[in-house]
Amino acid sequence: MAKILQMPIQTGKIGVFDSGVGGLTVLREIMAHLPTESLLYFGDTARVPYGDRSQTELLRFVREIITWMQGQGVKMVVMACNTSSALALETVRAEFDMPILGIILPGARAAAKAGRRIGVISTVATANSNAYKQAILEASPVAEVWQVGCPDFVPLIEKNRIDDPYTRAVATDYLKPLMAANIDTLVYGCTHYPHLAPLMEQILPPSIKVINPAQSLVSAMAKELDMLGLRNTQSKPDIDFYVSGDPIKFAKVSGQLMGFSSQVQPVSLSVLEGLAIAQSV
Repeated sequence: MAKILQMPIQTGKIGVFDSGVGGLTVLREIMAHLPTESLLYFGDTARVPYGDRSQTELLRFVREIITWMQGQGVKMVVMACNTSSALALETVRAEFDMPILGIILPGARAAAKAGRRIGVISTVATANSNAYKQAILEASPVAEVWQVGCPDFVPLIEKNRIDDPYTRAVATDYLKPLMAANIDTLVYGCTHYPHLAPLMEQILPPSIKVINPAQSLVSAMAKELDMLGLRNTQSKPDIDFYVSGDPIKFAKVSGQLMGFSSQVQPVSLSVLEGLAIAQSV
């Protein structure tokens, strides 16, 4: 695939994408710590969840989304999705001439600093990739890592069933093997999971340190923006929201999770697929 050239500018938006509402936890951190940056958020809600997709499928989805974002003039892309970061990041970094950041490496480094008995909860695809385990052990060879795939979490969060007693039962079950391993640190290996933070606080003992990789990702973003001279100094940033599925449904759930309402625009899968086909020709 031929590389696509782009000249990024300081006032360009930062593109952030995820399979659904999970990436909003990353967006929230960016808004808090990089408040002058304009943002474009894309939720691939027509194809959520990503956790049971093959690497071939995910790579195609990611190529389509980044190609579309490039057409929107973004200056940087943030893969606010652990699954796509695990299975597609290195490939697309070699294909697109723009900064593309993933979430796993910053989160793994933060976990390695925080403890030695580290549990990672994630989608099944991320767990099977061993991406977190490998990254944590590279940062701290003395660490021990336990991984648990949690296939029910993303669908429950996308349906805003965070306070449902069933969700608590599912979370308790997923955490059992990690508690039995006597972990001292827990990593949210999926950007959806910080939405469950109040529930996790009820289940986990206070001695366990919880790592939200989004916080470390934003620190990495700030360094990258400064290094490339892309930091936006304008005082009136804006945020655009797009989804591949139902914009009304996304607006309702995202409004409840973020605490503010926003206009959400649809992007059809045919548009995304057409752009990727045109790029490969």
